[in-house]
Amino acid sequence: MKSRVSPLPQTEILVYWVLSFGSHLYSFFQLHKFSKEHEAGLSREFQLEKGLLQGFKRDSSDFEWSFWSDWGRKSLLLTLIGHCVVSRLSGYFYPKFKVLAITLYGLLAAVSVLGVKGVSVLLVHLSVTFLVAQLQKPAMSWMCNLLLIATLYIQPIQEIQKSWYMTEEEYYLLLFSVAVCSLRFISFSLEQCWSSCNALVQLFWLLAYTFYHPFFYNGPIMTYKAFTEQMQRSTEENNRTTFAFSHLLLRSGRILLWWCLAECLIHFMYMHSIQSNETYIEILPPWALGGLALALVQFFYVKYLVLFGLPCMLASLDQLVPPQLPRCVSLMYSFTGMWRHFDEGLYRWLIRYIYVPLGGSRRGPLHKLLSTGLTFAFICFWHGGHDYLKYWALMNWAGVVAENGLASLFSLPRVRIMMEQKFSMAIQRRCTALLSAFSTALLILSNLVFLGGTHVGRIFWKRVFVQGWLTIAPPMLAFLYCFAQVGLEQDRLGSP
Repeated sequence: MKSRVSPLPQTEILVYWVLSFGSHLYSFFQLHKFSKEHEAGLSREFQLEKGLLQGFKRDSSDFEWSFWSDWGRKSLLLTLIGHCVVSRLSGYFYPKFKVLAITLYGLLAAVSVLGVKGVSVLLVHLSVTFLVAQLQKPAMSWMCNLLLIATLYIQPIQEIQKSWYMTEEEYYLLLFSVAVCSLRFISFSLEQCWSSCNALVQLFWLLAYTFYHPFFYNGPIMTYKAFTEQMQRSTEENNRTTFAFSHLLLRSGRILLWWCLAECLIHFMYMHSIQSNETYIEILPPWALGGLALALVQFFYVKYLVLFGLPCMLASLDQLVPPQLPRCVSLMYSFTGMWRHFDEGLYRWLIRYIYVPLGGSRRGPLHKLLSTGLTFAFICFWHGGHDYLKYWALMNWAGVVAENGLASLFSLPRVRIMMEQKFSMAIQRRCTALLSAFSTALLILSNLVFLGGTHVGRIFWKRVFVQGWLTIAPPMLAFLYCFAQVGLEQDRLGSP
């Protein structure tokens, strides 16, 4: 669907595209140049790895990318392929037992990686969730699940679980799996509270939902209702659909291309090592400083294209409709758009289980303010509740509230009529892009806090908005204005 954004002259749009694309390339080049100049020091401090590309080293400082890459090579890629084989064979020969087959496979695959003790933790959480859900009291379900999540951060429990494994990476895989499954348990609990179904049947579907292998370790998130309805429909209506090998090959090629792009980024620019040292951030030239900010958020985007792309492809083969893949962060020009389009599955989950039940926008501004605040409070708690996450959540809450407040102001009949009388639609769009440039600057700042910690956000704030308010901030906002115009144009054309 196309949005109601006013069109602009094609020449003007072309200028915005050229400036946006050109600023990305030039800032990345400056960051690459800085990386090569300080390669020896970075290598000594952060132990840059031998690169896959000759003449380049590899920055492996991003824990998440290194963690999932290592596990993918060890076992996860193989078990995901195994899921695809089991799903296709059972769906073709024994369609009525397909869900049972992939559930058993998912359980066995989890045991093979997490061990019996690790899976036992999940089964305990699952059992407690299921029993409390039978009371059909949402407040009780919430309290139970929040307490279960809290056990992830209790030091004595962490030490016991770490003792089960030879390496910390194995423990972290358990931690991530339980954290993601906790969202599924909350989804199941609340859906049970809102409907009355046979307990044994729901227990089976809870096991299928929890141990669905493509989504098990890292998501993306589907609600319990969407998963069960789509899975039932796929087994009842499309038992023997033809295997689209060409489609699978195309999707696999795209994922491989995204993986190559992510690897190129950490070969050409050592942004994760640079962000870990305050001295390097302080001495970065202005263009390289902008390149660092863009590279960090762009790598985060490409990384999740890979991490979500493969599970979503396998889910599509199972005839599920997974959440849309993240939208390019350079096309994001608002806090609300970032939350709506980067992790669509999590966004739908938050809206359905927290924002709407708390009243949302239906009960006036105060309820909307409270609903939004508690939504971000839960996200902060679920991620671990660290200090930098509190700042990040607070910044996002303030950004969303400010954007919603401005949208409500401009939607008032008197204000809207005045704007329409005094400004053309094209001028209104340019004003929107100008406001979005400021919003995007704060959005990038909040993402830097999330990705690098408060020290990164503090230094960027000081260098750009305090020391560079006259030299760095104006050109940066001008380029962000171009980014916003490109994003608005994509929305106007209805592009994903």
